[in-house]
Amino acid sequence: MKLASLKKLFSPTFSIQGKIFVAFSLVTLIGIVAVTSIVYLYMRETVKNNAITSVTESIRQADESLNLRLEEVSRLNTVVATNKTVLDTLTSSTEEPSYEWFQEQKRIEEFLSALIAYKPYISRAAVIGLNEKVFFVGSPWLDRSVLGTPMMNDLLQNGSGHAYFHQTGTDDSIVTGRELRYNRSLIGMVMFNLNDDFIKKIFDVKPTPDSMLYVLDRKDEFIYQPGTSSLPQETILKLANEFRDTEGSVERIIQQTSYLVVIRKSDYTGWSTLALVPMNSLLTETARIRNIIATVAIVVFIIIVIATQQVSSRITRNIRRLRSMMMHVMEGNMTLTTAEIHSKDEIGQLHLVFKSMINELKRLLDDVVKKEKEKREAELAVLQAQIRPHFLYNTLNTVKYLAKLNGVPNIVEVSESLVELMRGVLGHSNEFLTLQEELQYVRSYVTIEKYKYVEPIHLHIEVEDEALLQLRVLKLMLQPLVENAIIHGISSSAHEGLVQIRIYAEANELRIEVRDNGKGMTKEQIDALFEKHKNTRFSGMGVRNVHERIVRLFGEPYGVFLESEPEAYTTVQIRFPRLEPHEQEG
Repeated sequence: MKLASLKKLFSPTFSIQGKIFVAFSLVTLIGIVAVTSIVYLYMRETVKNNAITSVTESIRQADESLNLRLEEVSRLNTVVATNKTVLDTLTSSTEEPSYEWFQEQKRIEEFLSALIAYKPYISRAAVIGLNEKVFFVGSPWLDRSVLGTPMMNDLLQNGSGHAYFHQTGTDDSIVTGRELRYNRSLIGMVMFNLNDDFIKKIFDVKPTPDSMLYVLDRKDEFIYQPGTSSLPQETILKLANEFRDTEGSVERIIQQTSYLVVIRKSDYTGWSTLALVPMNSLLTETARIRNIIATVAIVVFIIIVIATQQVSSRITRNIRRLRSMMMHVMEGNMTLTTAEIHSKDEIGQLHLVFKSMINELKRLLDDVVKKEKEKREAELAVLQAQIRPHFLYNTLNTVKYLAKLNGVPNIVEVSESLVELMRGVLGHSNEFLTLQEELQYVRSYVTIEKYKYVEPIHLHIEVEDEALLQLRVLKLMLQPLVENAIIHGISSSAHEGLVQIRIYAEANELRIEVRDNGKGMTKEQIDALFEKHKNTRFSGMGVRNVHERIVRLFGEPYGVFLESEPEAYTTVQIRFPRLEPHEQEG
């Protein structure tokens, strides 16, 4: 169950290679779309601005060309208005038909013909008197019926300067006129007609084949409009009124079609020129370039996706190898059979760490196997050893019983003390016990030892506070010290031996002093007790062993401290932390 969970963990639905591939692809796609969009929008705006500039410049040139012709016609009007022959003819009393009238007509027609010679944009020049005298050259035909017409009234009304009138119908032309005065009295009008072909040629501005241009005068009459207009005149008039006092360009949707509208107003004539260019036609080339850019972007994206797949595969190849190694180890095979990873990057470092971990794991497994074997051997040894204490207890109890039957009290006492001592050493498995229990082991040991020597050995225990007996101490902490006092201090002494044990508390510490009245120890002998690997009779369970056990568990300044004077005494002091019965050791 656990192995299946690990295999599921090592089998992700979305690999690192997939993540790298998707991330690179998304970044590339976003970058290509962003760049393509920016290029297209910039190109579209550039084409639009170029179209505005081109149309505006074309309208300006057309307007200036028309203004030049109108200024020239204005000068001709001034020439006619100041000509004495013209003024004399209009003020003369001759009547039609008469010889004098024909002579006047001939002179004025010759004069007008000379004025419009080599000026193809002027289709007709005429002098009209309020006395119904009418003279003209060119076409169309003109007679006295022109007097009283709206055109004549409009020209007379605005004739103090330069008057313009758009004549529509069969003769579609622009009429410019100026009043004639003699002695400050209005006597007639001079008129010049600009032919329609000239107007069309000037305003034939077409950025695109379906673009449209309109020219309107101050009275919103069309001076010029395209022959095939897809928009009604009402829409153009509304648009012209909306931008009457402004100039510039604007993008406007008209009848569900987007147009670029360019507006210009002539300072000379006051006429408004509107150019409407469909955005679709204007951006035809832009759309073609956009399609090319999109095609190139798609091809580049496909190439990058393929390259990304290859690069991501190469990047994650070592990761897949490392994963294969881990799966191999997870199945319990500690021998790495896959190819080595020689890269110097993080994956190579992980591979080295993984190999080191596997080697350490193999070593630990070998240690576990070895320890398990030793554990089984130890369990067997313990099982065998369990028989020995019971056999020894039973044997000692038998000795004690026989000694009691035979009336040998000293053997009974030694047997009982040995049984108690061995029961404490072999039967008590805890490392800690109460100070009272430890003192009982010491008493049993002294009882056994006193039968070995000729002179008696006395044990005196002094306790400052009975509560200290319930404190916990290390097992066999006092017995080695008492053994050292008896063997080293008292055994070779010629007088009775005395071992004094004093128990007291100081600075929250338990202090135990073991003092004997033996022959004492030199400094070299004291140092030998604490040296490791020293071949002395006191090594093993001696003073050094007790000192190291205390220091190892509780650190400095606890431990065993000796003070001795040769041929006088030896005092061993134990400094031990105060462990209450409820506290845990270690």
